[in-house]
Amino acid sequence: MMEKATFTKRQMVFIFMGLMASLLLYALDSTVVSTAMKAITSELNGTQLYSWPFTAYMLCSTVIIPISGGISDLRGHKPVFLSGIIIFLLGSVLCGLSNSMIWLIICRGIQGIGGGMIVSSVFTVVADLFPPNQRGKYTGLVTSMYGVASIIGPLAGGLITDHLGWRWIFFLNIPLGIIAACLIAFNLPENLPEGRKKADILGIATLAFALIPLLLAFSMVGSYFDWISVPFWSMVFASVLLLIVFGFLETKAENPVVSMSYFKDRAISFSLLMSFLNQVLMFAVILYLPYFIQSVMAATATISGMVITPMMIGLLLASNLAGQLISRTGKCRLLSIASFVLTAIGMFLLSKIDSATSYVNVILYAAITGFAIGINMPISNVNAQNSVSREKIGGITSSVMFFKNLGRTVGSAVLGAVLTNSMSCGFAGLNMSYLPSNIQALLQNPDTLTNLQVMKAVQTQVPSVYLPYFNDLLQQSKLILENSVTNIFKVGIVIALVSAFLMIFLKEAPIRKSRKE
Repeated sequence: MMEKATFTKRQMVFIFMGLMASLLLYALDSTVVSTAMKAITSELNGTQLYSWPFTAYMLCSTVIIPISGGISDLRGHKPVFLSGIIIFLLGSVLCGLSNSMIWLIICRGIQGIGGGMIVSSVFTVVADLFPPNQRGKYTGLVTSMYGVASIIGPLAGGLITDHLGWRWIFFLNIPLGIIAACLIAFNLPENLPEGRKKADILGIATLAFALIPLLLAFSMVGSYFDWISVPFWSMVFASVLLLIVFGFLETKAENPVVSMSYFKDRAISFSLLMSFLNQVLMFAVILYLPYFIQSVMAATATISGMVITPMMIGLLLASNLAGQLISRTGKCRLLSIASFVLTAIGMFLLSKIDSATSYVNVILYAAITGFAIGINMPISNVNAQNSVSREKIGGITSSVMFFKNLGRTVGSAVLGAVLTNSMSCGFAGLNMSYLPSNIQALLQNPDTLTNLQVMKAVQTQVPSVYLPYFNDLLQQSKLILENSVTNIFKVGIVIALVSAFLMIFLKEAPIRKSRKE
């Protein structure tokens, strides 16, 4: 731990500002991009890879967090922290310069590596700067940046996309990143390694190799091969096999990514499952509702951001209220069940929206869903933390965070498969034979069919005699887009109801009355 004598009060203020700026940089990149994805996929012709920029970011971030923590313990916090910011900014520049969807996905992975190093360093430095009885307060202040990013991110992403272009979403990371880097570089003291436990590199690598074929399988199914096909099930089988190997390695690891002993305790195992499922549901809305608003309702990115913002406010409000309720009553099982049931209701409402639905109703449905999801946000943390002894709280908190990131990663890929598979099946059934061959050639590209603005541009090239047929095709394309996104919300209903049933078996850990317990 860094000694207090190594820095002044002024340095402390600047370090803390650097920590908050760094975490804001990381958190904003998840929320800002969501409202820009429609514009990105339209320009880069990447509708079928819609979820992958986010999946790549979260996968690389999730894998690198424990690795960077181990390197930080061996080499010092400052060089790892600054390296993370530099890698993140490099990834941001490359994302902004991307001219293809594949290159953007690769660059988002680079960003994710930097982002994972940043978030790991932030919480490690907080733990080193402050004594145990003050860490909770300062950790809370730092994590408030997630709330700030949740509220301002979607709207900021929409405004930037509409007025400056989507590339500026990435370029505008640079000034904030430079400020954060300077605050850390000139104020954070060097710390010497203290011989802490090393990261479980073998376990982390095995988990990464287990997730990659699974994510690829769900991202490519429907577009490149069928659900019942050798490539799909080969990748799924490989993932399952590697996950079994991962579980075995974790039982032998000195400092496992996830302790297998956690799964013997129903309070911990179901809290981890809750955190995973809740994030799947949350990002079903954050990622795909903006796409619906821009594609089907033909709204701007700014308007889609304005629709998402009330949802995030509801989420944060519910999270705060649920936290207070748990502290007073010590009960969380019924609260978690109610959260998932209300989420299912919200998903049901969202599954009924169409191009004629008013913005007021969409905002209301999104806010209900956000409030419902927010109820579960503190439950997984509190219940898991109260299930272990005081000295193990850091490990269990890291595991909860790991499962949340895993939920975002896997959820975005699986739900992305629902979207692309629905679109592929729908567009494959369109009859274009009555249109001229040159128009048919233009419509063979799925990115043309999913972009109503491009379709209207193609409309100007259609001879008047064929216009009635083309207009009918335009309406069918719009309906396919509508159904493809609402299918995601229908899947969300099932996930939420299954989650509510599973939480019946959640064991409630007794609430601690003091720090010493």
